[in-house]
Amino acid sequence: MALIGTCVPRQCGIATFTDDLQQALIHADASVSAFTVAMTDNKIVYDYSDQVPFEIHHADPASYQEAADFLNVADIEIVSLQHEFGIFGGEAGEHVLGLVGGLNAPLVTTLHTVLASPNPAQRRVMDELIESSARLIVMADKGRQILQDVYGVPPDKIAVIPHGVPDRPFLDPAMAKHDLDLADRTLLMTFGLLGPGKGIETAIRALPALVGDNPKLLYMIVGATHPNLVRDEGERYRESLTALADELGVSDHVRFVDRYLTLDQLLDYLAACDIYLSPYPNEAQIASGTLAYAIALGKAVVSTPFWYAQELLADDCGLLVPFGQAEGFATAIRRLIKDDTLRSEVRTNAYARGRAMIWSRVAEQYFTVFAEVRLERRATNTTVIPFPSLEPGNSPLPPISTNHLAALTDSVGLMQHTKFAVPDRRHGYCLDDNARALLVLTELAAVRPLTGQEDQLLLIYAAFVENAWRPETKKVHNFMSFDRCWVESAGAGDALGRTIWALGAVARHKNARSLDGWAAARMLEITPSLMESASPREWAYGLLGISKLLRRFPGHRNLEQLRGELSNRLFQRWSDAAAPDWFWFEDRLGYDNARLCEALIESGHDTGNQSHLDAGLDTLRWLMTLQTAEAGHFRPIGTETFGSDRRHPQPFDQQPLEACAAVSACLTAARVTSDVRWKREARRAFNWFLGANDLGIPVVDVKRGACFDGLHPDRRNANQGAESTLAYLSALTAILSTAEQDASLSKAARVVELCTAGNKPLRRVPNAFRTGLPEDRPESQLSCGCPNS
Repeated sequence: MALIGTCVPRQCGIATFTDDLQQALIHADASVSAFTVAMTDNKIVYDYSDQVPFEIHHADPASYQEAADFLNVADIEIVSLQHEFGIFGGEAGEHVLGLVGGLNAPLVTTLHTVLASPNPAQRRVMDELIESSARLIVMADKGRQILQDVYGVPPDKIAVIPHGVPDRPFLDPAMAKHDLDLADRTLLMTFGLLGPGKGIETAIRALPALVGDNPKLLYMIVGATHPNLVRDEGERYRESLTALADELGVSDHVRFVDRYLTLDQLLDYLAACDIYLSPYPNEAQIASGTLAYAIALGKAVVSTPFWYAQELLADDCGLLVPFGQAEGFATAIRRLIKDDTLRSEVRTNAYARGRAMIWSRVAEQYFTVFAEVRLERRATNTTVIPFPSLEPGNSPLPPISTNHLAALTDSVGLMQHTKFAVPDRRHGYCLDDNARALLVLTELAAVRPLTGQEDQLLLIYAAFVENAWRPETKKVHNFMSFDRCWVESAGAGDALGRTIWALGAVARHKNARSLDGWAAARMLEITPSLMESASPREWAYGLLGISKLLRRFPGHRNLEQLRGELSNRLFQRWSDAAAPDWFWFEDRLGYDNARLCEALIESGHDTGNQSHLDAGLDTLRWLMTLQTAEAGHFRPIGTETFGSDRRHPQPFDQQPLEACAAVSACLTAARVTSDVRWKREARRAFNWFLGANDLGIPVVDVKRGACFDGLHPDRRNANQGAESTLAYLSALTAILSTAEQDASLSKAARVVELCTAGNKPLRRVPNAFRTGLPEDRPESQLSCGCPNS
């Protein structure tokens, strides 16, 4: 996420707030990455920390647009804007509109001022800012009321979150005064950047009525003069306050701490305070960090009734006096000095209220708003890629492009990850992905001839698989660094299962370069290792590969025996875990879920084991029901579900792997049952890639054959890694293969219908016509050679 506002070391309240909020968000959740885009005065150079990668020059309109472009390129998920009219350039701060209007990410705006009577320019800026914001945060209910009554903002677009405060213990001021060498003084205090509009004159005028009875009374005014004021008129305002104290004869009872203090230094001074004074001269103040800090430390407060003070000091958390009345301040201060019980009660109430305002709790509330905004953000104009049905005769499917796959592949193999679309070499390679790639290209070769580039890729992936096998241990390596070194000991389970699956696909078909011979030999060497596995997913991947090879060699006794053992294990796992409300193989849902169903369906069908087939179909029905959104589109099991026992599926993050598995399993179910409803389920799952999903946006770049790494609650993951791209290509290949089979079957059915009517003898059909037909359908049933054929 990105925060926008002034930022330390710039000296202003918004800068402190922005920095505190950023740190609170990071500390609240270790997975959060947050930085600040800083608003900078023209011609002033600030020594910002590394957490400020970009500055906006407040008087330069182009700088705001450049900041929006920077945030879009940085792929930010949430932008948190700190808005105060004085920190943005242009009339009424209008330059900020060039920033918020250009953002791709949703905007959450914290309003540090809400004007009840804006001038036309201020109203125009506010209206556009409100329109651009997904949510508005104010620090008091009065702010919510003004937004609704004056600006017409819907209530559900407004959140009230208190001003954050540091977490400090409740201390007796006497202890802190001792450290400041003020042990014998009754200490009044006001702190913050000094400037007109704070009402400090009123507090000084109250002193003459107090010092007679309290000769040790000291009013400490802590803080440097506002730097903008120093720049424009020097220390004229501070000098006027000194002159006022001299005139009233209380100069010995007024002390200025004229420097900008660190937070810890400031809190040390505040801890020593007996009574805190907040004498703002008018009510239109919707927030005050200084007052919030005083409450957080449990100070007895005397304040004028500005909007924020009315709410914060309610329920005996402080005393309110009329605006500009020095005698009212003197009376309230005198009461608190003389009445120890009252002062203690006010302090206790204030500290209790402040506990709800500490930064850790404020950060939680901001995260709640951010989460709501992300979940609400949906595309208003659908961008779903048109997708035909699987029925013959419809327009073609998206073309199969392997351009991105080739871009992720070098002479060693397929790289795992990307940053956006760029291969990230730091993460190297893995057998999982290279075995998947070998499988995908093998399946693609059954649909159309491979290009020269694809044929070369096939050999690269085969070589990677070959290098990963360790015959001495009967295991496989999985992860390889970019310098071609295996980075873990052999023994990766899922990778072994996927390797057997890919080898079975290669070995199923004759190959001019004898890749089928290599794959069959290597597979027969590797498959016994499956017996040592306890992973149902490894069993499932192995079963899918064994089934492919047994279609070519149906009498292979060892493979048939192994298939029987693994399918029995998978069925037993389902029998042990399943319950009336939990129709699954394990106590939790994980990744690649539908592959478990598919393996049991396929092995049950091929072996004639009806119990296995029924269990596979039933679990797939249950899974697809869970993966159906209220609107009817496919919603894969989210990664937030993983690892939680019998937990209702969470919607995010959504992974392409789940959509691919669902497509393949449903097509397998359609093939073995001849039930067209499974084809519709497969089509629904595939449409997820094309935009029929919770966000209504495509997850693929069809032209490059690239797939984004899933869906977050409000956006695509911008990376386009190997696993995701292979999931899309595999699903598309399976859908295309089924579509061609359906077209061939429809043509064949017409031939049989005509020729049967003529009682003509049937003969063999050319191989080109047989493409995609079920292998158990005798060729002699298809045509008789009569004119009707």
